[in-house]
Amino acid sequence: MTVTPAIEADVLRRQDPELADVLLGESERQATTLQLIAAENFTSPAVLAALGSPLANKYAEGYPGARHHGGCEIVDVAERLAVERAKALFGAEHANVQSHSGSSAVLAAYAALLRPGDTVLALGLPHGGHLTHGSPANFSGRWFYFVGYGVDAETGLLDHDQIRALARAHRPKAIVCGSIAYPRHIDYAFFRDVADEVGAYLIADAAHPIGLVAGKAAPNPVPYADIVCATTHKVLRGPRGGMVLCGSELAERVDRAVFPFTQGGAQMHTIAAKAVAFAEAATEDFVRYAHQVVTNARMLAVALAAEGLAVTTGGTDTHLLTADPAPLGVDGRTARGRLAAAGIVLDCCALPHDDTRGLRLGTAAVTTQGMREPEMARVAMLLAGVLRGDLEPARTREEVRELTAGFPPYPA
Repeated sequence: MTVTPAIEADVLRRQDPELADVLLGESERQATTLQLIAAENFTSPAVLAALGSPLANKYAEGYPGARHHGGCEIVDVAERLAVERAKALFGAEHANVQSHSGSSAVLAAYAALLRPGDTVLALGLPHGGHLTHGSPANFSGRWFYFVGYGVDAETGLLDHDQIRALARAHRPKAIVCGSIAYPRHIDYAFFRDVADEVGAYLIADAAHPIGLVAGKAAPNPVPYADIVCATTHKVLRGPRGGMVLCGSELAERVDRAVFPFTQGGAQMHTIAAKAVAFAEAATEDFVRYAHQVVTNARMLAVALAAEGLAVTTGGTDTHLLTADPAPLGVDGRTARGRLAAAGIVLDCCALPHDDTRGLRLGTAAVTTQGMREPEMARVAMLLAGVLRGDLEPARTREEVRELTAGFPPYPA
């Protein structure tokens, strides 16, 4: 029997009908609106089954063969499977699959390589950097001295000359490459060269592109970076969680940074779900999926530009794109609210060299549903029509419902 959120809610209804309604309501929301948040996706029923398995009951501090609790013989097998599958999938000598999130993975990387007060060079937050890249509201900005690099004001592309100049001037202990809103491939060889020149560690925060890496639709940072941090959701289509990849020489430092330094017991049901996702990502079906994700994103970028939105960098190489809706007479925050009322769910993001906020869209989830180029053109038309005021949100909501009805995330 296929495991779906609706079936799980039916089981829960007998025990807690109030919460069952929440699960069913969220399942309905996901199935009847357009999920264009770049950090989200639909997991497979097999991943959901692992997440809801009895492995959730097991306390397993430590690592396979060296746990602090008894009775871990079986869950050890699950973690070893996840580790070996991750290593094979990404060509890494070592993988730690225990990180609870992408931020936890980055924290572990910093803990393995840095000491409080060390200088770190990373993409500035206004240019697409993550909170863990030096935000004063985050542990990173409180514990380390971050120097931010940016993108070129004209092209929107990473400013390699600035990056090298800042590295030479500040001699950072580590350089971080990665972004939550940069739509182009990162030149990891360039960052490796700069890091070697100034004697810095190179940390690749590949939370967004790692699924494309698995699907051979994006460059692999593993051969270049000392440590690669990533999430297992987004394009990778696994459970919400993180992982850390590195060479064998840093394996012990990374493992100790994850446990016991930054977190406690491993979430074995999530680790099992990661193992499932890694196996799924090693298939030819996933390779085709990853390339379709990029094709859809490129089509969406072209269609949005044709509708009048200003697409940053002129397009995308990845699953995400960012755009300024100002040419349509609306700012990013207002646009997000109008689109939400129309059943089009996406994010705001900072726009480099601008005080306003734009839109960030991703195609991973709609591609999982089976949508292709014609649907991307229709999405762009609906989105722009709502922002221009040509289409009423309530009426567009019905069109969105009609569109998504043909592409259920969990077919019966």
